[in-house]
Amino acid sequence: MARGKRGDGGRIEPSFGTGRGGMDLRAMPEDRPSVRVATPQKTRARRPEPDEIQEPPRDKGRKAKARPASREERGQRRKRRRGILGTLVVWGLTASVWALIIMGGVVAWYAARLPPTHTLEVPPRPPNIAIVSAEGSELANRGDTGGAAVQLRSLPRHVPQALISIEDRRFYSHFGIDVVGLARAVVTNITNRGVSQGGSTLTQQLAKNLFLTPDRTMGRKIQEALLALWLESNYSKDQILELYLNRVYFGAGAYGIEAAARRYYDKPATALTVQEAATIAGLVKAPSRLAPTRNPEAAEARSQLVLAAMAEQGYITETVAKSAIANPARTNRTAASGSINYVADWIMDLIDDYVGKVETDLVVETTIVAPLQQAAETALNETLARSGTRFDVRQGAVVTLGADGAVRALVGGRDYQQSQFNRATAARRQPGSSFKAFVYLAALERGLTPDTIRTDAPVQIAGWRPENYTRDYRGEVTLTTSLAASLNTVAVRLGTEVGPRSVVRVAQRLGIGSRLEANPSIALGTSEVNLLELTGAYTPFANGGIGVMPHVITRIRTTNGRTLFERRPMNAGQVVEARHVGMMNAMMHETVASGTARTVRLAGWTTAGKTGTSQDFRDAWFVGYTGRYVTGVWLGNDDGQPTKRLTGGGLPVEIWNRVMAEAHRGQQVVDLPGNWRQFNAPSRILPGDALDQPMVLSRVDAPAARRAGGRPAEPDNRGDVIRPPAGNGFLDRLFR
Repeated sequence: MARGKRGDGGRIEPSFGTGRGGMDLRAMPEDRPSVRVATPQKTRARRPEPDEIQEPPRDKGRKAKARPASREERGQRRKRRRGILGTLVVWGLTASVWALIIMGGVVAWYAARLPPTHTLEVPPRPPNIAIVSAEGSELANRGDTGGAAVQLRSLPRHVPQALISIEDRRFYSHFGIDVVGLARAVVTNITNRGVSQGGSTLTQQLAKNLFLTPDRTMGRKIQEALLALWLESNYSKDQILELYLNRVYFGAGAYGIEAAARRYYDKPATALTVQEAATIAGLVKAPSRLAPTRNPEAAEARSQLVLAAMAEQGYITETVAKSAIANPARTNRTAASGSINYVADWIMDLIDDYVGKVETDLVVETTIVAPLQQAAETALNETLARSGTRFDVRQGAVVTLGADGAVRALVGGRDYQQSQFNRATAARRQPGSSFKAFVYLAALERGLTPDTIRTDAPVQIAGWRPENYTRDYRGEVTLTTSLAASLNTVAVRLGTEVGPRSVVRVAQRLGIGSRLEANPSIALGTSEVNLLELTGAYTPFANGGIGVMPHVITRIRTTNGRTLFERRPMNAGQVVEARHVGMMNAMMHETVASGTARTVRLAGWTTAGKTGTSQDFRDAWFVGYTGRYVTGVWLGNDDGQPTKRLTGGGLPVEIWNRVMAEAHRGQQVVDLPGNWRQFNAPSRILPGDALDQPMVLSRVDAPAARRAGGRPAEPDNRGDVIRPPAGNGFLDRLFR
């Protein structure tokens, strides 16, 4: 290309030369393509070297002021902050949505494990059986709950108020789940670094009790909340509160407010005071630990918190609260260990045979007379406490029957709390000489009379030589004298004369249901019986010869009044002829007048009876009667160990005197039936001879007695509790 001259005015060609004559083909920054192009007027500042940096001058003592941000800079800062906040909000909302989705899935999963709501229903409350006395007072309760269900409207207002104030103060305002209370509980638990407070409402607690297990898991809590919502949607607040009061556990085996009131204060729930209601309401938190029968100090402290909460919420005044705190409730400690529980247990054994399976609350009306029951219990316990150690006797039983066989009192042992074994109905022991009444009746039915003479002298039967305990003999004596003095040799002679089978038949006819061995030793009471049947078998002597069936239940009805069973008068017929009743009463009256039971005392009444003592003084019996009542007493040891010479005429008669004094209080006097006075011969019993005669079997005699079919009394080594033999029992035959 030709290079033009400057003066030509032609086009000037670009020159690529450098100042040093070289070529520089690099593009300048402004020639490079870019989104943002630097303003031509501004040049890129060179970064100064460290030694070129100089600090700006400062005035001494004055702080340099920052340059105020421009409006544009402030706007940019606000935009940055809004961007960060917006990001956080977006992420928070996203996390919340996912949390709700996950939580909903968890709730749905646990909800699916619950029964469908259209099939869900409150399970029926376990039935309660209230046992009442002949005069209508409540004696005991049986069943899983320990008390009958009560209606909310029948309770004093302070009873539900005490519960609400300490357990769920917003009960009437929440929908089953108390959000405020739950949040407070969460905060408190986090603050205390542990679970110190719960957030469950009464409705949730009821849901747990009705439908769920007591496991403390997240799944159970979710189900609890769901069921609480179901309860709130299907029941009113008052219905939920009533269900709760009748289902919640209050400790000491008491389920429901009625059971708790009976257990701790021996009164119905309708009679609870403010102090008592506060104590019971306070138990819900920890029923076993706070039970007033177990920890009275803790129970009282908790009740004070309840009273303070009631005052704070306006249910009671401050004055009432202070008065209640100053006068705490006093617990009745004797209710659970009373002898009436032996009766209650016996009734529970019988009730299935009367009404079948129990599916609703029942009331069982009994023949028990409450004051007499208490008198029998007190007499037994106080006598053993005073003299038990001296005679080495630790147990006993008492039964009192009316002339019609109605059980008016029954004590099955010294302390129900220590031993629930009923020695009156289940323990079979050798009755000793108290069985001789059936031997003498069998003799009278063979034509003998109270004045018939028999010889008191040594006797031998197939190698067996029974003896009187004193080993002395009187020669010829009347039957009256021999029975009153309880002479063994005469009884054995009479038993042999009429035949052991006749003796067994007579005893069974009068009501003995236990198995009896028809052998010569039966005359001395070697076959075991229980106290109830022996007392019942004496009753025909008191009522003129009419057979009876000892019974304790008169009527069974539901709580709404429907009768399921009612006892009708039963006539077992004449089991003893009237003239023989008179003869037996004449002879057994002599026993209490001058014989082995001459310490009997019952002012204004004619009495009769028979003592009994088994071999080695293992068992001591007395069965005595008037024309109105029959009472039997047994004392001994569960393990069959001998006592220290305790006889039927000793402590058993003492107990009998006290029981019968109470039984006849205010009763019109009646005489013994039969023309017994014409057979009542003058006493020929010397005071020193009035020792009950235990059966005596020497080592030589015992094998002979066994060969003859007899069975001597031997220690019962089966443990601390005597178990009744199976089958063929009196109660089995009588009630089944």
